[in-house]
Amino acid sequence: MRITIDSNVCIGAGQCALTAPGVFTQDDDGFGAVLPGREDGAGDPLTREAARACPVQAITVTEE
Repeated sequence: MRITIDSNVCIGAGQCALTAPGVFTQDDDGFGAVLPGREDGAGDPLTREAARACPVQAITVTEE
């Protein structure tokens, strides 16, 4: 699995960090970010749910 966040689309709602705090955080400007080393989802079952919870669909989860 590979997780990316489109920083041009993200509005900083924070749903990703609330849903899967072991994978996502918010940067200094309040926008969503993937935690370093967690780009593969770290086996967190809530990763896909966090992507679905994004109100602007800024998160992409792809299978590798």
